[in-house]
This record gives sequence, structure tokens and C-alpha cells, in this order.
Amino acid sequence: MSRILLCVIAIVAGLYPAAGAVAGVIESMVMPGRLVQGHARYESQCGKCHQPFSKQGQSRLCLDCHRKVDEDVRGNRGFHGRSGVGRKKCTSCHDDHLGRDANIMEFSHETFDHVQTDYPLRGAHALAQCKGCHKAGKKFRDAPHECVSCHRMDDVHKGNLGRKCDDCHAEKAWKKNGFDHGKTDFPLHGRHAGVACDSCHEAQRYKGTPKRCNDCHRFNDVHAGRFGTGCAGCHNEKGWKKISFDHDRNTGYPLTGRHRVASCASCHTGSTFRQKLPGNCYSCHRDVDQHKGAYGKQCESCHVTGGWKKTRFDHDQKTGFPLRGRHGKIACTACHRGEVAHEKLGTACSDCHRADDVHEGKQGKKCGRCHNEGGWAQKVRFDHGLTRFPLIGLHAVVPCEECHLSAVYTDTGRECIDCHRKDDTHHERLGDRCATCHNPNGWSLWVFDHKARTGFPLAGGHAGIVCESCHTRPVHRTFTISSSCDSCHRKDDVHDGRFGRYCDRCHNTKAFDQVEIR
Repeated sequence: MSRILLCVIAIVAGLYPAAGAVAGVIESMVMPGRLVQGHARYESQCGKCHQPFSKQGQSRLCLDCHRKVDEDVRGNRGFHGRSGVGRKKCTSCHDDHLGRDANIMEFSHETFDHVQTDYPLRGAHALAQCKGCHKAGKKFRDAPHECVSCHRMDDVHKGNLGRKCDDCHAEKAWKKNGFDHGKTDFPLHGRHAGVACDSCHEAQRYKGTPKRCNDCHRFNDVHAGRFGTGCAGCHNEKGWKKISFDHDRNTGYPLTGRHRVASCASCHTGSTFRQKLPGNCYSCHRDVDQHKGAYGKQCESCHVTGGWKKTRFDHDQKTGFPLRGRHGKIACTACHRGEVAHEKLGTACSDCHRADDVHEGKQGKKCGRCHNEGGWAQKVRFDHGLTRFPLIGLHAVVPCEECHLSAVYTDTGRECIDCHRKDDTHHERLGDRCATCHNPNGWSLWVFDHKARTGFPLAGGHAGIVCESCHTRPVHRTFTISSSCDSCHRKDDVHDGRFGRYCDRCHNTKAFDQVEIR
């Protein structure tokens, strides 16, 4: 009955405008209930919300009035645009004839899915309370979307970085920094990547932050500025001790041996980039030169960078004086006592060993004829056969010192009597030429042909007598004994010399009493 009445009212109002007042009275009579508080002012204006004979038109009237909702629906944004409810009739969710105190929004804080809005709740936002963002008396749609709107009090930057907090921060937490420093002109590499922002950005200052190493690390500079401010020339972001400077390539002075582990400051005592260092060893190692400059400044001709004690000088090849035996083990200073570059050393043994010459120079200067580099007493190879006294017989096995009572050697006599005077049982009555009878094979081995050597054959009674019977006095070199009978038998002459000195004219050598007058 009410629908028929409404149609009649609508027809009357259309045909007879003047009858509008009558229509209004009739509408109020058929109204299903009082409007909610928000629509109360339209309670006498049904046409604001209702369009006769068109249910779809009614939704259009709602959107004409609620323009922001209309924009959301058209733009597929907001709750009405994203959730799909905007494609339904408004009255399917909202019925405004429920009285002044009714809530027509049908909204539940507990079940509402915020994903259906333009602001999905992620991270820490998912745990936040609704009233934290949606203030009392404000529409839900009026809640701000900008971080700074809610987090102004949390902004440690005090607004100096602008309002786009999400350029750096994420919903997980303020301290979860998502800022990509690589998009700046100072990408963070190595240990810089783990440094807190305020370590470089003091007092939240970001613009004009210095970019040079020295600006931040001046107090870490163990070189005290001597190496300049171009720290990156040697160091990198991995750590101060991670040196990237290629000394070999960039300086023309390769670091080898112990130079590679030496500290920079041990050589670079001044400003690295201004100070021109010499490339010779002596410039740095003058104070440790044990030679006191005597060997010149070309240290590298003998030493290597592996250490001072590791020498590489090839004495054999470069000097013409090979170091063999004990020469190979002695210190350089044992021979080189002056400045090597200008020193002219003799290569004869006596040039160095004159003081060691126990022969007092009597054997000449060619020590190498007997001695070798193994040592003065090592394998002496002197050939006595090349001297004027070859060693034969028992002499060959006699120790040198038996004859050579001193090391001069040339002061030793060559005559038998010089060594065997105490062995001379003749007491020089047969002279000092022992070799006339004896030979080196032994004193008891002797042969002397008295007839052949003296012209006085030992016959008869002479054959059995001892030599000293005739040779009664010492003789030196030349024998002066007479071969006449009288010289030995004067005391046996019973004639007292009256028959002269030629006894052999009557007597023979067998016996004096055997007379043969000739």
C-alpha cells in the first residue's frame, strides 16, 4: 500500500509542482523510521537520497553527496575502491533510517582487513593499536599516510632529512635502516658498511658531510700527517692494516725480502709524497754498516734483501781469487781492511800470512808449493826429493822435526855429521864424511874399499886391526895421515931409525919378525 502511495505522491508532485508541500506531508507520513544523526538535516528532503522508481539511482545520489567515496570507487583506491563494496548498492551496507543513535557503518576493529585500504599494515604497524593512528572524532580515511605525521616525535633527525622517512626506514622498526647509501656519491664498502650513521653524520648533519678519509680519520693517522691526506692511496675500507698500495708498481722500487715486512715509517721519515728517497741501500742502512763505509756504498753487490747475513757476492768469479777451504769460512774483514772499491790486495799467501810464516821467509813466498787452503798443517805436500837432500832409506820415514829443529828448515845442515854427531863412534877420527862408508839404510850397513879409496891396501896384520888404530886424531874434511910404516910404527922400530923410514924394504905386513930383504 505504501509503494502505491509513494507513486501517487510522485505523480502529483510532477504534474502539479504547487502540490510539493502536500507531497512532503505525505512522505513524512510513510517514512520507515527516523534518520541517523549524520543525515538528520535531510529528514524532510527525501529527494536528496531517494529517486523514484530507481534503486541504482539511489546509490548515485549517495555518491553525489559523498564525493570522496565516489573518487575512491572511480579510482580503485581506499576501502570502497579496493574492497569491491563500491560496486554494490550503498544500502546493502548502510541503512540510515535506524534512528539518531544508530551506527550504520557495520565496522569491526577486530576483523577489519587493513589490506583493503591504501595503507596495508606491515612490520611493527601490524601490532599497533587503531587509535594510535585513527584519532577520536576523525574519519578513518583522514588518518595520515606519511610517517612523519605519526612519528614526528620519534624523528631523531629533527626534520633535517625531510618528511620521506621511508627512504631510509622500514615498518619493521626505526632502527632497521633501509637507506641505500650506494645511491649517494659515497657508497659504503668494507668496514664503512657496519658503521653507525652518527659516526660520520654528527648532530644529524647529512648535507656537506666530508668524504675524504682524513676528514674522519685524522685522529687515527699513525703517520701524524707525514704521508699526506690521500689515505686511499695505500689503505682501503677493509681496515687500516689492509694495505692496497702497490709499492713495486707505483714507485719503481720493488719491496723484496725483509723490505716487504718493514713498516713504511722505517724508510719514509718525512712526507711520503714530497720526500724523494734515494734507492740505494747505504742511504737507509748507514748506521748498521759494520764495515764503517770501508766497503763502499754498493751494499747490494754482496748483500741481499733477505738479511744482512745472506750474502751473494761470488768471490770466485768476480775477483779471480777463489775462496776454498778455510778461506771460504773466514770473515771478509780478515783480508779486506780498507775500502774495497779502492783496495788492491795481493793474492800471494805471504801477502796475508807473513805473520804466520814460521819459516821466517826462508822458504820463499810460494807457500802453495807445500800448503793448501785446508790449513797450514793439513796435507802438507812438500816433496823433499826436489831439494838438495832427497830422503832415501831410513831418512824417508823420519819425522821432519827430527832433523829440522826449527821451522826455518834451511838452517838444517846437509852433512851426516850435522845430525849424527852423537852417533859417530869414531869421534871424527875418520873425518866428517860419514857417507864415505855408511848409507841411509843403517849405520851398521857400511862398505869401504881401503885399497881403492886410499891406495893403501889392508893386508896381513893390517887386515884385522880397527880403524882407530891408525886413525887416532879427529879429521875435518881432508885426511892428512901418512901411508909410511914409520908414521904408525915408529915406537915399534927396534933400529931406532937407523935403517930409515922405509920399513917395507925388509919387513912385510904379516909381522915385523918376518924379514924379506929385497
